[in-house]
Amino acid sequence: MVSTAQRLRIHYIDREINERLENLPGEQPPYTMHFNQSEEFFLKLSESFAVPPLPIHHDVTVDTPDAAYIEALRELIGRLTPLIPDIFRGLTYSFDPTQIFKPRFFAIYRMNDSRYLYLLELDLMYRAQEAEVIKKGTNDITPRYATRNLHLEAIFIPLKDVTEENGRVQAMDIYQTLSETWIGERGRGYMLHGIWMDDDLTKFFSKLFIPDGRKSYPYYPFICRYKSICNAVLPPSPQGKKRFLAYLHKAIQFLEPVIPEIQSELKGSSFSDDLPVFQKLKAAVPDSWGDFLQSLKIEAYLNHQEMKEYRVEI
Repeated sequence: MVSTAQRLRIHYIDREINERLENLPGEQPPYTMHFNQSEEFFLKLSESFAVPPLPIHHDVTVDTPDAAYIEALRELIGRLTPLIPDIFRGLTYSFDPTQIFKPRFFAIYRMNDSRYLYLLELDLMYRAQEAEVIKKGTNDITPRYATRNLHLEAIFIPLKDVTEENGRVQAMDIYQTLSETWIGERGRGYMLHGIWMDDDLTKFFSKLFIPDGRKSYPYYPFICRYKSICNAVLPPSPQGKKRFLAYLHKAIQFLEPVIPEIQSELKGSSFSDDLPVFQKLKAAVPDSWGDFLQSLKIEAYLNHQEMKEYRVEI
């Protein structure tokens, strides 16, 4: 799956991996949901799993994976599917040459007359503080390591159109509800850096719909991505997807008429609960919309290395 500014293209789909995803175990072993101190989300599984060595280099212009890479990924999926079958249920694997350490799985959902892409992205980067090395890596391959922590991101993305050929998805056009999120540049010389409002929009959208008095940091249910309003799904399971898809559909309809006003406000200032446009919209959000988020609970703790983490329940 290769992305451009507005279109996601599907190229290589591995038959062996997807056949495994069509024959998943029925029972779901327990897992817990967490964020680390860098705000990275992960699942802590019921038992450890091994991540096989992956080739480090890949030509981004080549749309098919190397044999060593796809064999390693097949091995990994074979280990993960018995541990978290619900996370993969109903999904299709698609190779993205630009993100070889973040394999992608997708499904397309319909809500009334709208379609949404559900995108699950694993993060297989080796994290020394969370894993045990089984075999050292080299300049060409990553280490083989064991861990209980599976880093991932699961989001819903609204779609404008889906291109199919012989019943197979070829490309998906994102429904972009936002205009340019670029604000400008700050600094001088080597310290010059660009400024976008994406993070402020994420905070705006999320705080708008989270029930009053409910803390959610570091979890943001609504995120600005691809110049669109997207959903970060927790848990990334069939039940979680069902709840968040309906919520995202209502949220987009609510926000779309006022997006220009929101963006205009955030071009001149960072997000704050005190922004007039935020206060106006917060008062207009129906209380019942966030009922299922009333159970959201974030608990901070120190892990075995005395580093701050957060456990999430919803």
